[in-house]
Amino acid sequence: MTSAPAATGGRKGGRWIEQWDPEDEEFWARTGEKTARRNLLYSVLSEHIGFSIWTLWSVLVLFMGPEYGIDPAGKFFLIGTATLVGAVIRVPYTFAVARFGGRNWTVISALLLLAPTLAAFAVMEPGTSYTTFLLVAALTGVGGGNFASSMTNINAFFPLRKKGWALGLNAGGGNIGVPVVQLMGLLVIGVAGAGHPRVLLAIYLPLIVIAAALAAVRMDNLAPVRNDTGAVRESVRDPHTWIMSFLYIGTFGSFIGYSFAFGLVLQTQFGRTPLQAASLTFIGPLLGSLIRPVGGLLADRFGGARITLWNFAAMAAATGVVIFASVRESLPVFLVGFTALFVLSGLGNGSTFKMIPGIFQAKALARGLAGEAADAWARRLSGAAIGLIGAVGAVGGLGINLAFRQSFLTAGTGTAAFTAFLVCYALCFVVTWAVYLRAPAAAPAPATAGEPEPAPQPSYAQV
Repeated sequence: MTSAPAATGGRKGGRWIEQWDPEDEEFWARTGEKTARRNLLYSVLSEHIGFSIWTLWSVLVLFMGPEYGIDPAGKFFLIGTATLVGAVIRVPYTFAVARFGGRNWTVISALLLLAPTLAAFAVMEPGTSYTTFLLVAALTGVGGGNFASSMTNINAFFPLRKKGWALGLNAGGGNIGVPVVQLMGLLVIGVAGAGHPRVLLAIYLPLIVIAAALAAVRMDNLAPVRNDTGAVRESVRDPHTWIMSFLYIGTFGSFIGYSFAFGLVLQTQFGRTPLQAASLTFIGPLLGSLIRPVGGLLADRFGGARITLWNFAAMAAATGVVIFASVRESLPVFLVGFTALFVLSGLGNGSTFKMIPGIFQAKALARGLAGEAADAWARRLSGAAIGLIGAVGAVGGLGINLAFRQSFLTAGTGTAAFTAFLVCYALCFVVTWAVYLRAPAAAPAPATAGEPEPAPQPSYAQV
C-alpha cells in the first residue's frame, strides 16, 4: 500500500513529497486528490499571470499611437517576437520541474515575470527605439514558458482517468490570463487614456509577487518526478509526438496567435480606435479559455481523437465565415466568425492535450505492459512529450502573426492569411482521421508454426 504523501523540509530546501502514486485508488481517495487539487489551484494562478505577461504586447501595441512611429507590420513583428520566445523557452521550462521541483520552479518562474514587466515600465514611451521595444517584447516570452512547466507538473499529480479534466482546467485557467490582461488594458484606456500604458504595468507588479508567495507556501514538489533523458529521446523519436505537435499548432497555435493579433487586426483592417479594439478583443480569448476544460471533459468521455476531428471541421467552417466577412468588410459577421474560432481553438486545446497521455497508454498496452508498468511507461513518455508538443504548438502563434504581417503588407487585409489558416485546419482534419480514427487494416493471419506472432497494433480511437 502506498503511504500518504509527506512533505519534508530538509531535502533541497523545499516542500517535498517522497512517495506519489495517483493510480492507487485508495491513496487517491485518502490524500492524493486533496493534495493534487491544492497544487492545481496555485499552479493555475501562477500560469494565469504568466499568460498575461506573455501576451502583454498584444495590449501595449494598442497604446502605441502615431507618435511612436511604428507601422502595423512593425507591431505584428513585435508581438510575433514575444510569441517565438515564449514557444522556444517552453522546452527548458519543461525540464526545470524535475530539476528544481514543481513548487520551487513555480516560485522562480513567477518571480522571473518581474523582469519583462519592469523593463516595459521603463521604456514604454514615444522616442524609444524599435530595437529596444523588440528586446523588451522578447523578454515577455518567459511568461509563455510557465505553461510548459505548469502542465508538466500537474500531469504528474493526477491519474490518467482525471488528466483530461485536470490539464484542461490548468491550461484553461492559465489561458484566461489573456482576456484578463486585455480587459485591464481596456480599463486603463477607458479611464486614464491611451497615453498611460505604465498604469497597466503597475497593476501586474504586485500580482506577480503575490502569485510567487502563494506558490511558496501552498505548493509541493514531487520527489518521484525526475528528468528522464531516455524518455526524452524516445519521445522525440516517436512519430506521435510530432503528429500531436502539428495538431496542437492548429489548436493552441490558433488560440495564442489570434489572441496576440485580434486587436491589431481590428485597428488595421476595420479602423477601430484603441478603445474600440480593446472593448472587443477580450471576448474571444475569454470564451476560448473557459471552454478548454470542457474540451478535456468531452475527450475523457467520448475520446480526444473524435472531439479533435470534428473540432477541426468546425474551425474550417468558422474560417470560411471570417474570409467571407473580410472580403465583404462586414465587422459584425467578422466578429461572429472570429469569436467562434476562439471558442473552437479552446475546445480543441483541451481535447488534443487529453490525447497525449492516452496515446502513450495505448502504446504501452500494445507493448504487452499492464497495470502499474503500463501506467509508469505512459507517464514517462507523455511527460517528456508534453513540453515539446507545447513548444511546437506555440510556434503556430508566430506563424499566424507572420502570416497577418505579410497579408497586410501585400494586400492591406487579412484575407490571404485566413485562407492559409483554412488549408491548415483541413490538413489537421485529414491527419486526425488518418492516424487516429481510420478503421485499422484487417488483422494479419495467425503465424504458422515456428514464425513469431505479429506485434499487436495499438488502437487510438478512444485516446
